[in-house]
Amino acid sequence: MNICVFLSAADLDDRYTVPAREFAELLGRGGHTLVWGGSESGLMKVVADGVQAAGGRLVGVSVDFLAAKARTDADEMVIARDLAERKALLLEKADAIVIMVGGTGTLDEATEILELKKHGKHTKPVVLLNTAGFYDGLRLQFQRMEDEGFLPVPLTDLVFFAEDAVGALAYLEESAGLQ
Repeated sequence: MNICVFLSAADLDDRYTVPAREFAELLGRGGHTLVWGGSESGLMKVVADGVQAAGGRLVGVSVDFLAAKARTDADEMVIARDLAERKALLLEKADAIVIMVGGTGTLDEATEILELKKHGKHTKPVVLLNTAGFYDGLRLQFQRMEDEGFLPVPLTDLVFFAEDAVGALAYLEESAGLQ
């Protein structure tokens, strides 16, 4: 399965890198392909290193203005013209999406993917990996949106909140009929 992961390119402490490495190793050992932003820095590097070391493939989609930071030993690397094209290519190459910890770029990617799913533009499973409670506030906001009628579909049809790497990958494999 091609699993797109949206995540930070920042260097983060162990409470984020250890679970990210665990997810990467599970993904690679499971024979899955990582589809990601292609960066050779921060958490993106941690995950790519873990997937590759565990035998998984790497498919990167970088963007023109970040091409100098793109990983050089990926199995495939595409350089998009801009962020909009990058997001479209990431979604196109993925069978499923995992949203890990990140900043505004990750949040932008997450909300766009969920908006597209809400409107039926894709039916791919989306997992929000809530490492160290990072997305507790976002979960509350989404729940409020649902409770107050802002979501035309149930929140559970849009996104699955996983508390750990094992739960995230199990949900994706079950959604794909691999279990």
